[in-house]
Amino acid sequence: MTIVDDSVVPACADDPTIFLDETLGVRQRAAAHRRCAACPIFTDCLYRAVVEVNVSGFVACTTESDRAALRRRLGVSVSDHEFAMLGTARLGSGPVDHEAVLTARRTHPGDTCQQLAERLGCSTSTVKRHLRRARQEQAGGEAQAAAPQANRRPSVDEVLDAFGELESGRRLMRVS
Repeated sequence: MTIVDDSVVPACADDPTIFLDETLGVRQRAAAHRRCAACPIFTDCLYRAVVEVNVSGFVACTTESDRAALRRRLGVSVSDHEFAMLGTARLGSGPVDHEAVLTARRTHPGDTCQQLAERLGCSTSTVKRHLRRARQEQAGGEAQAAAPQANRRPSVDEVLDAFGELESGRRLMRVS
């Protein structure tokens, strides 16, 4: 008996390194955009990244700031505390101080999040979470200014329409 696996592996699962760093160069971003746009689960990925889970990096042809803009436009709030429930493994001796992450970023501005995590002895997601928190604090709580509608989840079509108004969404529509 022959077992045929005709499932398609998403580009981010096949080559995750290109999608993890939020500071993609022009060529890397173009390559990631092409691969994301061609993904068979693009719509589901975009919806989940905007409405359900606050992920880091380049996801569904969007950056973290793109997804924050989509959430503001749609009145969606996704809190970081949902990550804590996942119980990520910690190899270091204890929680990483917020100021330690910011100091490491200032000291080593050219380092990727993965390099900072190695310096601090924590996970990349911990570094990204602290850097995201710092950006939100710096923006003066702009993300909280638009109060989300209670318990309202936008439809997939609403998310796709809002995405279509982003530059990355318009780029995708030109290609199609």
